[in-house]
Amino acid sequence: MKYDVKLELENRVEEYSFGEVAKQANGSAWVKSGDTVILATVVIDETEIVKDDFLPLTVQYIEKTYAAGKIPGGFFKRETKPSDFETLTSRIVDRSIRPLFPKGFGYPTQVTIMVFSADSESDLQVLALNAASAALYTSDIDINISVSAVRTAKVDGELILNPTMTELKNSTLDLYLSGTKDDLLMIEMRSFGSEETQIMIDPMIDPTLGTQAVSNHVSNAIGEEELIEIFQKTEEVLFAGNAKYETEFEAFKKETQKIEYKAHIINENMVSYVRENHMPDIKSAMNKMAKSERSTALRELRKNIISDKTEWADVEQEVALKDAIEKVKKETVRAQILNENIRADGRALNEIRPISISTNVLPSAHSSCLFTRGQTQALVVLTLGGPKDAQMFENLTDEGTQNENFMVHYNFPGFSVGEASPVMGTKRRELGHGNLAKRALEPIVDLDGQTVRLVSEILESNGSSSMATVCGGYMALKAADIQTSDVIAGIAMGMVSEGDKYAILSDIMGLEDHDGDMDFKVTGSKDGITAMQMDIKLGGISLSVLKEALYQAKKGRSHIIDIMLDAQDNIEFNDGVLPSTDFFHIDPSFIGEIIGQAGKTIREIIEKFEVAIDIDKKDGKVKVTGKNKTGVAGAREHIEGIVNTPKVAKIKYEVGDKHEGTVKKIVDFGAFIELPDGTDGLLHISKISNDRVEKVSDVLSEGDKITVEILEFKGNKISLGRA
Repeated sequence: MKYDVKLELENRVEEYSFGEVAKQANGSAWVKSGDTVILATVVIDETEIVKDDFLPLTVQYIEKTYAAGKIPGGFFKRETKPSDFETLTSRIVDRSIRPLFPKGFGYPTQVTIMVFSADSESDLQVLALNAASAALYTSDIDINISVSAVRTAKVDGELILNPTMTELKNSTLDLYLSGTKDDLLMIEMRSFGSEETQIMIDPMIDPTLGTQAVSNHVSNAIGEEELIEIFQKTEEVLFAGNAKYETEFEAFKKETQKIEYKAHIINENMVSYVRENHMPDIKSAMNKMAKSERSTALRELRKNIISDKTEWADVEQEVALKDAIEKVKKETVRAQILNENIRADGRALNEIRPISISTNVLPSAHSSCLFTRGQTQALVVLTLGGPKDAQMFENLTDEGTQNENFMVHYNFPGFSVGEASPVMGTKRRELGHGNLAKRALEPIVDLDGQTVRLVSEILESNGSSSMATVCGGYMALKAADIQTSDVIAGIAMGMVSEGDKYAILSDIMGLEDHDGDMDFKVTGSKDGITAMQMDIKLGGISLSVLKEALYQAKKGRSHIIDIMLDAQDNIEFNDGVLPSTDFFHIDPSFIGEIIGQAGKTIREIIEKFEVAIDIDKKDGKVKVTGKNKTGVAGAREHIEGIVNTPKVAKIKYEVGDKHEGTVKKIVDFGAFIELPDGTDGLLHISKISNDRVEKVSDVLSEGDKITVEILEFKGNKISLGRA
């Protein structure tokens, strides 16, 4: 392969080839970095134009197992549905390149990114975005801006930009920034905790990585001040990289084709009419907090206007009127915030909506929490399992399968926003929101061999259901009596900006998300941040404004955490169904008594109390797990009873000794006899009597007392005869 451009970037070299392959696409880029090779292509459908105010862009990131010298596992030897990692990577690329398209671009567009070769150290998510951007920049589409990504890790207190995957595994920070040479567009961030407690955690975006529990947490969150400094250093490398991309790629740009853009002209006469005659109706619709209620109010307003202005009754005019009403509504929402510091629902800019929390509302679930904030409501349900309940997965460059022990599954049915839509398979948005909540909560949980599945059912949504999932998820963990190292809450921030004037909003609702300029989700404790996700709509954000937003979010989180702590004090556990685990220590010298001869004693405890028991023979640590607290407590009491009972000196048996024993068990070939100190010996059928015995049960019964003689020792086994 002939490479046209070789770029030496921060800690990475990228080589690009243009025009060698996929020549019929509108744009393509063949990218090599290390032993990783990726092809990105972009194709537009010029035969159709979508008239709605929507960019019909589809991004697909595809991994082929041959890229790592593998054949797909399982029955089907062909790649099937996308993995979570592929879906989330597609979503990251989509969110980063969508702002590049010109306003009015309405042609269906397909961006395909295929991994043809992969090495274990390459950051596939960074390379995927860089390749897609290169294909777009050099295509015949009118896109003249490069967008790329930089990932930042922190290992042993030192920042590493564009780390290898090995370095990232040992990092306490995973920060993914994307942007242009001038603007920051997107942030994905996760903090893993302090280096002293870190255990091999993998890349942030893949929800199946980083699931191994971190024990003895010291610090799970990163402070706002430190984070801003890291943003600044990463942003400098990001901006410089994009400037270099544009300079090097310019010579390979195709001639821009003439494309007809959607004519989206607002009828200013209609806009003026609505402003002059229906501002009270617009403000009334703004106050309808639910999306369905607001849509109904605006639809009724449109009908009323048409009944007065009959010349606007045809379909085309009604569409224009709808656009005019939407424009006036958006202007009113933004102006009221910027000029009066009052939001549509009457809240102050930093005010949080009312919150209510109910725990263990589902009696048969292990734990649950109904978290309601304003008109957003999440029912988060937790299920506890063992190691065998973990989700098995295998990434492209993994040597074998891994296990995901902490899962967060987020579901968003249409009824939550008043839509009559069927419940279908998991969408990209649902996967992304669940992954964000997982990243927020995972650093504070020590699973110690357990598997935890959190399922968030969104019952009502008017802004930031993902943050409701974080808050409800934390409460569900506490309602299951799971130990956490900190209290974690989430809050969605927004911003409205006109020129140099801006307003930062706490706990945004759907209207403010739709008509605002930023969607900024922050999760963490009172001390710092565990996870973050941000998308900028207005073409970038300054670090000073970002810093202000972070500290305003911190105050909002603190307020929410105080409410959560009050609810935590009132939790009543589902003791009848909640699995329980207990840890305690015993004197290791008593382990033999607990296990018993051939494991007899410990089996009896397990069967009697319906528990699982793990004992560390070296330090005497005992872990008892059961279906409920009663069984676990009973097993612990029984074990401690054995330990606290003074040891009886064992009899030293010798061949020829005679002892009275008890018939404990009858088998076809003889009977097991319990000797005075609890040791078992075998009385073979041939030794029961001088006469031939056809059936042992004809001569002996369990519980019989008989006198036996020690005949011989075979290892740890004692052979007996009838005395």
